[in-house]
Amino acid sequence: MMMSGFPDWHGTTILAVRRDGRTVIAGDGQVSMGPTVVKGAARKVRRLAGGKVIAGFAGATADAFTLIERLEAKLEQYPDQLARACVDLAKDWRTDRYLRRLEAMLLVADRSSIFSVTGVGDVLEPEHGVAAVGSGGNFALAAARALVDHTALDAEAVARRAMAIAADICVYTNGNLTVEILGD
Repeated sequence: MMMSGFPDWHGTTILAVRRDGRTVIAGDGQVSMGPTVVKGAARKVRRLAGGKVIAGFAGATADAFTLIERLEAKLEQYPDQLARACVDLAKDWRTDRYLRRLEAMLLVADRSSIFSVTGVGDVLEPEHGVAAVGSGGNFALAAARALVDHTALDAEAVARRAMAIAADICVYTNGNLTVEILGD
């Protein structure tokens, strides 16, 4: 996903799908340095807030962990207010001199909401219950939107199939998935 101020991330695909009371975030496990795969089983999806929130990241790992730690602090400050925690994180990320240099993107979800959070100040909630980031994000997003619109698959099945499609297309995405689920 190309964004102003951010390079085109290579080495990950993170996809969030919300459907029928379930929210899923799936992330592939590939870590690349240039054209070389250096790890195939990285965990880029984490549970936060006592398991009530899921976050997935694309970008520099250390930067993403810093942002996830900051998000956890915001979730403690604003319990059960995911939107407010994300907006506050994005505001800090955009205005803090140290945080502004972090090169990562987050997908964050609870049982009822999904947000893309970026360092340029964006906190976006998808219109169709599907969001994606990373080098294979647009492939996974397109596949998931089609599956949501034209099949009766549940959220997990949509996420797994869409990620498989992205892995077949994007050389920086593999099929070794971490999948976290919230809901029924």
